[in-house]
Amino acid sequence: MGQVIQFVSKSERERLRLIQEARAIYDSIFPSDPADEQQDKATIGRAAGSDVGNLA
Repeated sequence: MGQVIQFVSKSERERLRLIQEARAIYDSIFPSDPADEQQDKATIGRAAGSDVGNLA
């Protein structure tokens, strides 16, 4: 008990998926340092309001 389930709309999930796909394409063309990658994932996670990996 005490857990809150947050509704994520289909359009928001699609937007996040497209951002991840664009980031993967960009990173395949312009590889970044591993430290930068961790910071980018944290930024996307905050923008989503939760852990991006748990949206599926």
